[in-house]
This record gives sequence, C-alpha cells and structure tokens, in this order.
Amino acid sequence: MIAIHEETIKGIPCLVVVDAVRKDDALPTVTYFHGFTSAKEHNLPLAYLLAGKGFRVVLPDSKFHGEREGGESDMKKQVSFWDIVIQNVKELKDIKDHLETSGLLEDGRIGVAGTSMGGITTSAALAQYPWIRTAAVLMGSPKITVYAKTLVESFKKVGDLPITEDMIGSLYKQLEDYDLSENPEKLSQRPLLFWHGESDAVVPFDHSFTFYEQVEGEYTDKDKIQFIKEENRGHKVSRQAVLETAKWFEKHL
Repeated sequence: MIAIHEETIKGIPCLVVVDAVRKDDALPTVTYFHGFTSAKEHNLPLAYLLAGKGFRVVLPDSKFHGEREGGESDMKKQVSFWDIVIQNVKELKDIKDHLETSGLLEDGRIGVAGTSMGGITTSAALAQYPWIRTAAVLMGSPKITVYAKTLVESFKKVGDLPITEDMIGSLYKQLEDYDLSENPEKLSQRPLLFWHGESDAVVPFDHSFTFYEQVEGEYTDKDKIQFIKEENRGHKVSRQAVLETAKWFEKHL
C-alpha cells in the first residue's frame, strides 16, 4: 500500500510518498518541485507511480506556496520568482542532508525533477550539485538568465517594476552560477530527461530544446539523455509526460 505522510523537513512542509511497509527503509529518493502558484499535493499522481516502483518521493512546498503561503500579492510572488527558485535549490540540499542523517537514502541514489518553476529549479540544481544522480525537467528552462531577462521585459511592458535596475543587474549576476546553459559541463553526462509541449506560451519550448541539442552530442551514452516533445501541447503536463518521467527514474535511478 502506498502511503502519504505529512512531514516538515528542516522547516519545509513536505509530503512523503512511499510504500507503507518500507517507510523507514533506506530507498532511492526523488524530490519533485511544483510549479509557480501550484503546491506539493498537485504532483501526487506522479509520486504515486514512482512510489509504486520502489522510490521514496519527497514533495516540498516552495516559499510563498501551499502551506507557506501567507497572503502575498501576485506581484510579490512574481518579483520573488528567482528568490524562490534559488531557495528551492538550497532547500534541496537540506532535504538530502536530512535523508542521509536519518538513514533513509540508499547509496546516495537521489533524483530531482519538477514542473515549470520546478523544472527551472531542477536545471539550476544540476548546475550546483554533482550528487544528483538523474533528473527530469518538465517544461522548464535551463537557460535561466535568458528567461529572467524575458520575464523582466514582459513585466516592464505591463507597468513599472517595484525593483531598481541595479537590483535587476544583481539578479542576473547571481543567476550565473545557477545557469546550466552557461555551465553545461556540470552535467557530467548524468541522465537527463526533458519533456516540453511545442505550443508552450509560458516557458519557451526552444530554451530546453536548443540546450538539449547543444549537450546531446557530448553524451557518449545517448540513452542517458532524452527529449520528448508534444505537438499542440501548451503549458500543461500530459499523462504521457507523467508516465515517461516515472519510467525514466525506474531506468536511471
């Protein structure tokens, strides 16, 4: 039987999905990050499939989301987007450390994945942590500096941003270390799956696809990198994406 446990890991509200019989066992673990304005419980279907394959799945709530929402305005959330992503990356290490010290992580086998903002978080985490064994980016961008500039320009067209040009410049500088497209060597041929709808109007399809084309040639084992695209699919994860993500971790983690 698959069980869902509400846990707070180093101050982070999480759902932990795992076979009830193996709750206290050391298991390969997938941490899955939700998208912007979403919450941890929205990814339970995928977590259920992964848990059925023998994984522990940790679903954290991001800052200003789910249980951590505190009545912030939409503008507050929007201008905090990259702070949220960077905090997600830092909290991923907190989750990993907790699993290790609690004896719940089997042989360092940890995978990371996410949807949209969660996919962006996953890409950024790959640029930071060599201990991530495998990853899946669902409609996220590995070109986070380019995407940040795109978002800033979009906000400027709507109205004045509540941040200064100096603050924007500092943001771009801060993102450099988290930008996988600027540090592709950090992949080190780790297994990586991309899924993206070709008609995505929120996170540009070409960000992930052109990056895939850039790094695919560096992989000696082509089986370890895959890009799945869906025609006429907008910014919404399909059932195919969910099933392929579950298969990916079963094969590579």
